[in-house]
Amino acid sequence: MIQRTWLKKKRLLIPLTVILVVLMIPNHWRIPVVGATQNDWNAQTFWYEHWGSSVTHKGIDIFGNKGDPVVAANHGILLYRGQLSKGGNVVVLLGPEWKIHYYAHLDSITNDSWIYFSGDAIGTLGDSGNAQGKQPHVHFSIVSLLPYLWRIDSSTQGWKKIVYLNPIDYITE
Repeated sequence: MIQRTWLKKKRLLIPLTVILVVLMIPNHWRIPVVGATQNDWNAQTFWYEHWGSSVTHKGIDIFGNKGDPVVAANHGILLYRGQLSKGGNVVVLLGPEWKIHYYAHLDSITNDSWIYFSGDAIGTLGDSGNAQGKQPHVHFSIVSLLPYLWRIDSSTQGWKKIVYLNPIDYITE
């Protein structure tokens, strides 16, 4: 009976430990394209309307030359690495404070790690997915798994702002 009680407690302890660890990882934000500056993106494109079938643009596009290194904008644990129809070659990381970091349109994915530290190589700048034929860039989005209810507004799809965060607020701090 004692062993069964211990196992029940252990099943609760492990998820709680994971939650606390992810919340306690320090933030070390950086621009995810090596050599890029604030001049390499348009600050007005976050939540820009009308953005094709997505309706609003829920991230920013950071431009550069095809093949420029793309690095982790913050620490993270790999959630997905592969191809998506719109995003092309993508990498999705779970970072500090339960924020998902989404990197899309990569030319190549150069790292097969499961754990990324801020500045670790992810891939190279490209035009994959629905960006084919356009200037090479990385589409970078931040999605919070903890909703920010106070961010809801009356803009198109404004209710989605509770989870989609403006990356510029983080990478330019």
